[in-house]
Amino acid sequence: MASDAIPAATRHPFAYRDYRFYWFARLATMLGQMSMVIIIGWQVYDIARQTMGLRAAALQLGYVGMVQFVPLLLLTLVVGWTADRVDRRWIARAAVLLEAVCALSLAWLTWSGTVTLTSLFIVAGLLGVARAFASPALQALAPNLVPVAVLPAAIAMSSLAWQGGAIVGPALGGYLYVLSPAAPYAASTVLFLIAFAGLMMIRPVPRASIAAGTNPWAQMIEGLRYVRRNRLVLGAISLDLFAVLLGGATALLPVFARDVLHIGPAGLGHLRAAPAAGAALTALLLAYRPLKTNVGNKMLVAVAIFGAATVVFGLSRYELLSLACLALLGSADMLSVYVRQSLIQIYTPDAMRGRVGAVSTLFISASNELGEAESGFLAAVIGPVAAVVGGGIGAIAVTLLWAKWFPELRHARSFTPPDNLENGSV
Repeated sequence: MASDAIPAATRHPFAYRDYRFYWFARLATMLGQMSMVIIIGWQVYDIARQTMGLRAAALQLGYVGMVQFVPLLLLTLVVGWTADRVDRRWIARAAVLLEAVCALSLAWLTWSGTVTLTSLFIVAGLLGVARAFASPALQALAPNLVPVAVLPAAIAMSSLAWQGGAIVGPALGGYLYVLSPAAPYAASTVLFLIAFAGLMMIRPVPRASIAAGTNPWAQMIEGLRYVRRNRLVLGAISLDLFAVLLGGATALLPVFARDVLHIGPAGLGHLRAAPAAGAALTALLLAYRPLKTNVGNKMLVAVAIFGAATVVFGLSRYELLSLACLALLGSADMLSVYVRQSLIQIYTPDAMRGRVGAVSTLFISASNELGEAESGFLAAVIGPVAAVVGGGIGAIAVTLLWAKWFPELRHARSFTPPDNLENGSV
């Protein structure tokens, strides 16, 4: 359905009741996650620095990323199949409750003074399990809540909630930590419960189902096969994987805050919020003025800008310049995410959205959590500054290579879905 065929009053995703609850639940979830995750990173690095040197402590941050990535790697096929067979609302609800339990556990351990590196790693791993199930379920649920023509705007608004939480969450966590080390975890517990309540308000939604009689293992593998056959989807997902895997600097922000820029935990909150601030402004613009032409080329340019901003951030020794670079790379990353998610969700049949979403989540987590591990390990070998600068250069190189290897990205002109989408071909 073309956007012009939809009444003006219902072109905005907030015109749909269930999407509104979905959006607010997503915002509360991100606020809770980011308030919590930033303090986990700070506590890991701070505890490690009490007995380790800078590089050895940075290595512990790499382990945090690894323990969050491993559950997703092991569960990808299962969670994707589950999202296409089980009510996606209940999968998301269960995942949010698990996150609430994690936050409450760390609140108690921190308040009682018994938190250790081991407990932080265990909770980080459980958070990886929760996110493994939640991400494909929520990605697959969103297209069921609004018409296809409204979906790009809905994706932008959903990204705005995600980035809004990523802006406020780190600052909230940093400031609450100054008041009381257990406060960020207590606040995250409340936010996760609010998100659960919002998800409970979403009514049942119709969706396509997997064909009966097919072997479950074959159904799981089908998502991987679809991504491999669809070069547009494969190129978009893998571009994000390698660009952010190389160029991601967020894992090393505790190092820059403590030992490079010397701005402490409150300053760490500002650094962590800066990419989300740039991303949120971009998401807000895209929500009201969605891209319509040359979407593939715009994504490639955005990823190159992301890499360049990462290089300058690594070289910076001034807080304001560092914040500006992080905001710019966040804005560029948001544009790339918006195009990628729109292409994936619009070009994927509903009956496969859970499995394809799981593959996409694996790639995204590989670029984020595994990227954090890579950054921590590389920083332990060559130092944090060299690791960030080299990663930014690598992201630019990946963009140039993908523009050549995946011409489908350069030729992607719009978000118009193909006529033969329902049979899974493009």
